[in-house]
Amino acid sequence: MASKMRLGEILVSEGLVSENDIESALRLQKNSGKRLGDILVGQGLVTYDEMLHAVKNQLNVPLVDLDEVHIRQETLSLMPERLARKYEALPIRVDNGQLTVAMSDPSNYFAIEDIRMATGYVVRPAISSREKVLRSIEKHYGTEKAKNAAESFRRAATTRSTMVRTAEGNSTDAPVVRFIDTVLENAVMNKASDIHIEPGEKELRVRYRIDGFLEEMLRTDMGIHEPVVSRIKIMSNLNISEKRVPQDGRFLYRNGSSSIDMRVSIVPGIYGEKMVIRLLGRDDSLLDLNSLGFTELERESIGRMIRRPYGMVLLCGPTGSGKTTTLYSFMKEVNDSRKNIVTIEDPVEYNLEGINQMQVNNRVGFTFATGLRSILRQDPDIVLVGEVRDDETAEISVRAALTGHLVFSTIHTNNAAATITRLRDMGIEEFLLSSTIAGVISQRLVRRVCQVCSKKTPATEVEKKLLSVTGDILLSRAEGCPVCGMKGYKGREAVFEVMEVGEEIRNLIASGASDMEIEKHSRAAGMRTLRESCLAKVFEGTTTMEELIRTTY
Repeated sequence: MASKMRLGEILVSEGLVSENDIESALRLQKNSGKRLGDILVGQGLVTYDEMLHAVKNQLNVPLVDLDEVHIRQETLSLMPERLARKYEALPIRVDNGQLTVAMSDPSNYFAIEDIRMATGYVVRPAISSREKVLRSIEKHYGTEKAKNAAESFRRAATTRSTMVRTAEGNSTDAPVVRFIDTVLENAVMNKASDIHIEPGEKELRVRYRIDGFLEEMLRTDMGIHEPVVSRIKIMSNLNISEKRVPQDGRFLYRNGSSSIDMRVSIVPGIYGEKMVIRLLGRDDSLLDLNSLGFTELERESIGRMIRRPYGMVLLCGPTGSGKTTTLYSFMKEVNDSRKNIVTIEDPVEYNLEGINQMQVNNRVGFTFATGLRSILRQDPDIVLVGEVRDDETAEISVRAALTGHLVFSTIHTNNAAATITRLRDMGIEEFLLSSTIAGVISQRLVRRVCQVCSKKTPATEVEKKLLSVTGDILLSRAEGCPVCGMKGYKGREAVFEVMEVGEEIRNLIASGASDMEIEKHSRAAGMRTLRESCLAKVFEGTTTMEELIRTTY
């Protein structure tokens, strides 16, 4: 009988509201048509969290965080989308002939009966917040929605005029517009860093990069490819008629209250133009230096580097290792109204208030080198150069650091010490390097092992040898569960190698010392290598031996 209790009765039973409060709210509900819970929250009588826990306690149902649950496609297919939206309910899993369904209102007995009749399963209700239920419905039924939009387009685009009209997106109801909106929305919900839209001989493939690995979202008919490319070009202010050369652009995508910068790269291929869209969130918390994972000693070392009056601080690592995020966290840390901070980037990835940002435009000859020369005539205190790509940029950057400017930049090298050799190869003399380099930071991203399903098991003899331990030790193993999507990993974390250039390292650089000598003395001064940083996370149980080997061996 408990499952037939209504929300008002539950809240009164829990002592959160009075019967008079419920009667007053019900009268308002008749006139407004709003949900009872929304009215009570609006009146300040109860919070959504209090309602969730009250229903959980009274009905003895589990509380589910849908943001942390992976749902199999076969489970989703048990309930039609129509029912999911009607009752704000989502099937989670099937156990022993029972279907667990997350609901915003598990006291809705009629909804439970309707779902039971439609699915043929005994329904075991669970409770989740209405916001998360609705968001999860959009997320999990979104792939099907994108496929339906693509199929609608295929049926509608029977004439050339239909295709052109749809590509131009004159109507927000156009199937191609719905397709793109769904792909973008799902990417944001799945916390993807990149969207790959790839034409094939017969099919168009859409993949997301999640936690560093590409995962296929859907395949659909190639007929939608050209209008999708045209639509995204229009959104990014690109040349819709140019299909022979690569193009780069960007647009702003709004998802509820948040805004995401979408950086677009389009290149021609044998089956048509391939697109990669990088998602760059505007969350300032991502740029907090204290949240990046540096140790206390590393933070102190970095603090000394980035607060010098002049010099050069370099970030190194492969593409997608988080260099730009770390670099921007430095900029945010030193941002001061008394300083003129100027950047030249390709492209500008985050917009920071109070900082003058410029974007490279190779088509008109505005390169890193030419832009950097112009910046130095703008009376800067701090300069950010997106990347040291060539000898000319390297030379101007070093000269800028030598003449009283603090320069931040990135460079592609394998570790901190190897950066010195790379700059030597670019023609920078040792005495200039020793005078200007304040520090080099190398970084990688490793996947965090899922804290729900990971298991600790004894290390094998091979693993002990790699870890340089002799006794017994337990290591975390990636298993896979619904929370992590059966991958065993959820989220990523950075590992760092922070090389501060002190007097001894300066002398080594000036004398032409090798990478190995510089690294040896840096380690003696307290620097942790990338491998040692990752090892610490293996011992903590944050990541696994597999990730250690993948990223640092």
